[in-house]
Amino acid sequence: MVIVDRKTPEPRAGEVLVNWRASSLNYHDYMVALGLIKTADGRVPMSDGAGEVSAVGEGVTQWQPGDKVMSLFFSQWQNGRPTLTKTQSISGDTADGFALEYSCVAADALTRIPSGYSFEEAATLPCAALTAWRALMVEGNLQAGDSVLIQGSGGMSIFALQIAKAAGAYVYATSSSEEKMLRLKSIGADEVFNYRTDSRWGKTITKHSGGVDHVLDVGADATFKHSVDAVAMGGHIALIGVLGGITAEMMMPTMFYKQVKMTGLAVGSREMQEKMIAAIETNKIIPVIDKCFAFDELSQAFEYQASGTHFGKVVVSFP
Repeated sequence: MVIVDRKTPEPRAGEVLVNWRASSLNYHDYMVALGLIKTADGRVPMSDGAGEVSAVGEGVTQWQPGDKVMSLFFSQWQNGRPTLTKTQSISGDTADGFALEYSCVAADALTRIPSGYSFEEAATLPCAALTAWRALMVEGNLQAGDSVLIQGSGGMSIFALQIAKAAGAYVYATSSSEEKMLRLKSIGADEVFNYRTDSRWGKTITKHSGGVDHVLDVGADATFKHSVDAVAMGGHIALIGVLGGITAEMMMPTMFYKQVKMTGLAVGSREMQEKMIAAIETNKIIPVIDKCFAFDELSQAFEYQASGTHFGKVVVSFP
């Protein structure tokens, strides 16, 4: 990655010029940076962006200079079910992302940031928080009294914990670090299990819970078997991440017998993001930020992310 100078663009009709002030790291961004996700030469990375409107183009009425805004992962997915057309433009992947100071985006490719949020806090939301929100509230239809299993202490899992507790759920969590296990409990996890010392942790959680209603699987091959062991009869598994590999074996008879619902999902729509923001404000959810790097320290930020020592989100703050 290299830093380059570009002329500040001017918004065309229907566009907004945004002064981006912060971004946050997601595993998707890391794969782009490593070249594991192929992008066009010169692609600007980073799926998350939070900033301030600097100027608006002709015909734009919903935004004014000075408005605080954040990006969409899928800039063209406004509402409804996902389609190829709605999801073809991916920030920091098939389209330029937000590791830059200024860019012009479509006026409907933004939402406001939650009231009182800093740019750094807002930058954690468009990918990780929205993924957790969709998994639990949209696809899972989470109800008060349900049980939830989160895996690890990355940004999405921490948001899922916060959202689940705000909705009145009982939350199980996993970690391989005793220190992180204590921190998970301190922010609301009801029971935490060490997956490093318990090779049958999915079955262990079932013994404690009777089966979990909502499981957010982030590890694919490394976690999926345990997710199936832990999920309740008729429960829901949200397939979200590939931290442990890009494939996973499935015992079909077990899936039939337990009548498991599975949803593969990638982030969400603008409508979902707006509803999430309202819920965040109502419940006063504050992101857990582990560490903040400067704009020119993005490579170091990725190295820190790769170390796996972070708890919550890693953020990059711009000049």
